[in-house]
Amino acid sequence: MKLIIAEKPSVANAIAPVVGATTRRKGYTEGNGYIVSWCYGHLVGLSIPDNYCEEWAATPWTFEQLPMIPERWKFRITDSSKEQFMVLKQLMADSRVDGIICATDADREGECIFRYVYNLCGCKKPVMRLWVSSLEAAAIRTGLSQMQSSSKYNSLFNAGFSRAKADWLVGMNFSRLFSVRYNTRLNSGRVQTPTLAMIVKRDADVKNFVKQKYFTVELNCGQFVAVSERIDDESAAAQLTAACNGSTAELTEVKKENKKDNPPKLYDLTTLQRDANKMFGYTAQQTLDAMQGLYEAKLATYPRTDSQYLSDDMEESTTAVINEILNASTFRAIVPDTAYTPDVKRCINNAKVTGHHAIIPTMSGAKADLNALPEEQRNILLLIAFRLMCATAMPHRYTYMSVTASCNGKLFYATGKEVVEIGWKAIDQKAKAVLKKSDDDEPEEQEQTLPVLQQGMKFTNVTAEKAEHWTSPPRSYTEDTLLSAMEHAGQDNYNDETEKKGLGTPATRAGIIEALEKHGYIQRKGKKISATEKGVTLISVVPEEVKSPKLTADWEMKLQQIERGTYNPAAFMQEITDYVRSTCSSYGSADSSVTFVKPMQSIGNCPKCGSEVKKGKFGFYCTAKCGMFLSKVFGKELTETQLTSLLSGKSISFTRNGTKTIVLPEVVENTYNGKTNWQWKTKKG
Repeated sequence: MKLIIAEKPSVANAIAPVVGATTRRKGYTEGNGYIVSWCYGHLVGLSIPDNYCEEWAATPWTFEQLPMIPERWKFRITDSSKEQFMVLKQLMADSRVDGIICATDADREGECIFRYVYNLCGCKKPVMRLWVSSLEAAAIRTGLSQMQSSSKYNSLFNAGFSRAKADWLVGMNFSRLFSVRYNTRLNSGRVQTPTLAMIVKRDADVKNFVKQKYFTVELNCGQFVAVSERIDDESAAAQLTAACNGSTAELTEVKKENKKDNPPKLYDLTTLQRDANKMFGYTAQQTLDAMQGLYEAKLATYPRTDSQYLSDDMEESTTAVINEILNASTFRAIVPDTAYTPDVKRCINNAKVTGHHAIIPTMSGAKADLNALPEEQRNILLLIAFRLMCATAMPHRYTYMSVTASCNGKLFYATGKEVVEIGWKAIDQKAKAVLKKSDDDEPEEQEQTLPVLQQGMKFTNVTAEKAEHWTSPPRSYTEDTLLSAMEHAGQDNYNDETEKKGLGTPATRAGIIEALEKHGYIQRKGKKISATEKGVTLISVVPEEVKSPKLTADWEMKLQQIERGTYNPAAFMQEITDYVRSTCSSYGSADSSVTFVKPMQSIGNCPKCGSEVKKGKFGFYCTAKCGMFLSKVFGKELTETQLTSLLSGKSISFTRNGTKTIVLPEVVENTYNGKTNWQWKTKKG
């Protein structure tokens, strides 16, 4: 009998009927020679420092505890998963089971999830690996027929385990190091801190930007407009305008080129998250959650991929999916009016498909009732469907014309384009009209269409006008642009064809952004992401190497090399360990020159005892602790503005259960459950 272990119950439920396991048991399903069970994600993980020794568990934290370098790594079972862990342990030890099939997600994390459990159970039974990118029955059957020994994926586990240990060493040590150094609880991470550093730098660039005025002269030649180069001096622009107005312009150069824009690549997770943020304002985590839901519902392929290509064995099945989309009424809105014959070959590149291929709809997804899906899943499925159609459509072909005109010894320039074959942009334009929800993106510039022009043509009595412009500041990060910066490790000049050396992986970037917000280092305002004062302060005090995107990106590249078996995991871990030891040694002393805690400001005086009222972690309070209950009235949390008004002697009002309540700037004594306090006086409005 074979024991199949999936990552989640939903995945196990997709596998069980394929292998004929139909009898439900507590924690597993069995039948037809198979037992199908599951983890709940990370059933087992690396232990926290407290579980290693008394010294590391002692509080308050001290420099003497650092660095914490485990001689032997310990694991712990999460409290909520102990019952399921025992189910798996018993199944692995079951004498009926003669082999195990690892069916966790086919990536670093999935490999670690399985092996942590397998190793902690002390299991020695042979393991085969199920590797699938879709949970459709046909894909699972194919995967089962092509399984290979788990040992083939040792490098994948080595990369995942190395990443986990590196994150532990950097995160645990540096969080304690800087918390003790600056006497406040701080969180620092191998990827988290460099990401925050990029946000802080962008905020500073925006804040410190000084806009500059410049000018151009626009020459209206009747059928088109030519524009001068940038002119910084207004008087020079005015003189050129006066000299050219009413004069004759002559075309000194006319160039005509046939050009094309190739279709966009298919989605990997990061590009999908970026487009979903631009289109719908979704966070990276929202997009990942929606994609995970589509994957588990068998409507889309595996989400956590960094590939934008398909393998050559997918040509026929992908063409069938596209044809189903073209025939499905639910996708009718994005089907182009122009002729469209899908060319899947342009999306195939075996060399660029490693663990998983690009994200596309499955056949079930192409047949799905979109109206039955949650809104986020519906939008994401539409997005990947139209990207598949765009990517397999013909190039967009056009004629590009550039002209140079001379007037009074100065040169003016004009460009224009004429569409020859609209190609993939027919689908793109139609899909954006259907899907676009965001209205804060800059409109695309429309290129003028130039008439038939020839060198030597002259245009008399042209009109010249001076145009005023301002240089534009850098834009604050959005989820879209931050994901791009993380993917490229903050490098402006990045070649998409080179090996990716980014911060984190497609699977982890969403979690990194969420963690930064959770810890209070960044904030979201609409689409914009900016650093908080706490985040700015942290980046101002941590050493350069701790916040360096380049160093973290180099580590990620080495993790990729470990995954491919071309770099030694022990060498990588030695580099991380040396780095942690060195940093703890260099910064192992207190620094009182920096404070992360803002002095609490008084917002008024207590109406009961006259002492100052300040804002604390759990709301507003009287500093004399006289028993005055300030923050709530009938369970309603008062805002700072409302409380300030009351403290200044003004009444406020709000509606509760349909009745208007007026809160007076007076206090009354109240006894409840034997406890006496003072509260604001109220009356019905």
